[in-house]
Amino acid sequence: MCPFCEKKKEEKIFEDELVFAVFDGYPVSKGHILICTNRHVPTYFDTTREEKLAIMDLIEKVKILLDEKYSPDGYNIGVNCGAAAGQSIHHLHVHVIPRYAGDMANPKGGVRGVIPAKQSY
Repeated sequence: MCPFCEKKKEEKIFEDELVFAVFDGYPVSKGHILICTNRHVPTYFDTTREEKLAIMDLIEKVKILLDEKYSPDGYNIGVNCGAAAGQSIHHLHVHVIPRYAGDMANPKGGVRGVIPAKQSY
């Protein structure tokens, strides 16, 4: 069974007819949120244009919530598409990861850190 298809209404922070947001069960940082499609699709590339727009709109809503609740200093937004990219649950989910000054020694390179040897350039 898919853990995102099984999410209960009370676990969802936001929801509309296309997408929903939940706090990550294994957060990278305080406030780490996942945005998922209601429809079970494996990756971002399998979504409709309407779902992509709904994801973008929900990223904005989530940012407002996180700014008010946690006041992060920055954000990483990421999507793992396929096992080779690190995707372990094959239901699209977009990570919205609040970042805080000092949460790592050198954040330069940001999402390039998925391949540690390529993070610094």
